[in-house]
Amino acid sequence: MAITGAQANWRARLIPARRSSRDWPRRYGSWLIVSDVAVVVATLAVYRLVAIPPGPTRMAWSSEGPFLSYTFGLIITAALWLAALALFETRERHIVGSGPNEYRRVANASFALFALLVSICFFFQIDAARTLFLVALPIGTLVLIFSRWAWRQWLRTQQRGRKYVYRTVVMAEPGKAAHVIESIDRSPGTGFDVVGVVTSRQGDAIGRVPILGGFSDAVRAIDLVDADTLIIAGADELDPRTMRRIGWEVADRDVDLVVAPALTDVAGPRIHATPAAGLPFIHVEFPRLEGFRRFAKRAFDLVASFLLIAILSPIMIATAIAVRVDSRGPIFYRQVRIGRGGREFGMIKFRSMNADADDQLASLLDLQGTSDQPLFKVTDDPRITRVGRFLRKHSIDELPQLFNVLTGDMSLVGPRPQREGEVALYDDAAHRRLLVKPGMSGLWQVSGRSALSWDDAVRLDLYYVENWSFVQDIQILFRTFRAVLAPGESAH
Repeated sequence: MAITGAQANWRARLIPARRSSRDWPRRYGSWLIVSDVAVVVATLAVYRLVAIPPGPTRMAWSSEGPFLSYTFGLIITAALWLAALALFETRERHIVGSGPNEYRRVANASFALFALLVSICFFFQIDAARTLFLVALPIGTLVLIFSRWAWRQWLRTQQRGRKYVYRTVVMAEPGKAAHVIESIDRSPGTGFDVVGVVTSRQGDAIGRVPILGGFSDAVRAIDLVDADTLIIAGADELDPRTMRRIGWEVADRDVDLVVAPALTDVAGPRIHATPAAGLPFIHVEFPRLEGFRRFAKRAFDLVASFLLIAILSPIMIATAIAVRVDSRGPIFYRQVRIGRGGREFGMIKFRSMNADADDQLASLLDLQGTSDQPLFKVTDDPRITRVGRFLRKHSIDELPQLFNVLTGDMSLVGPRPQREGEVALYDDAAHRRLLVKPGMSGLWQVSGRSALSWDDAVRLDLYYVENWSFVQDIQILFRTFRAVLAPGESAH
């Protein structure tokens, strides 16, 4: 199937008149270098002004050694810090802008610097100020991570306008190509902008993306739309020799070759490539929340929930008064939910509906035709009170669940607990939500809240269950605080 004249007409429509050139990852990386230098220099300069007495202060040596001023020592520290960020490839083009690896490498580089400085001070018997290690370096690391996050938000904004993206051609059978395109479109911020498909099917397009030809036209299709990335998602017609030939040709054009295995919703840390017999075998680990990991998660839940209860107690007292004044009925609402392993527990919330709200649920679900769906949500729910609407928008009604976390029925992060009637409608995939403790917040709550469909909610919850990590929990909590402070239209 060759590229036709009609398909060639897509070229003018697909390539914007003004778009970022192919070297945007290099330019973005250079901006990160400037940002890192500014953060490191500013951190150590402020530390020098605040923590070290003015004047030519000398680092103490236990033996006779050359005069070493703190200013010179901090300059050396800054140089080593920037060198560590480079050696740990914190600005590598394939990790910046997405995923936790960028943050992890920044933290690892800073920790390596900490270890190096401690070793130098020990072997050369240099008595450096403890605050350099206990204050300056940790704060600097946090500021570095925050600066990378800020740059990432800017990059996301640009990519939503199709700037600073990888112009991508997908090469796959029609069904697999449609899955790749749908997954990329569903997750803005991947950096991929699919502008064409080469596949075995005749036709004009797959979804919104034009078909540019058959498998033999892959290289010409790349040239046609000026793509810089080729995603190969698999097809029976693509034998190893063809794949190798395509790899050589795209390499000659300085085009990135990406192979998408038939694995869905698998996080990067679970995937390990092992070359053997000339084949890139992919190992997929299945994380288990057991042993030390479960202990660490439970310890974090205990400490964090206790602190949050202490900090938020004035807000909870004020909320209790507002609920009592606004409408008749109890202050708290307790409902039986299904937790880990199918165990029942009583989930506590501030009452945000009329006292007889449960009696009206079945009729309201029947009225909107969703009584057979596992997500018992009523659109424009008339049962919500005036105060309750505000509480639900800002998730204040959920605060009493901190006591559920404290008692061990829930976790701060996890799939939302559902009612017995909802769980009864689960299919086999949805039942995997019950493998972990339910949470006050979860991945689907910070990814769209009530605006998401049941299928999307299950997909995100299963992604959390299959790819649990402590770093992911921290990211979800951070996004939760941001969603509570600035709730969008989907919050209700």
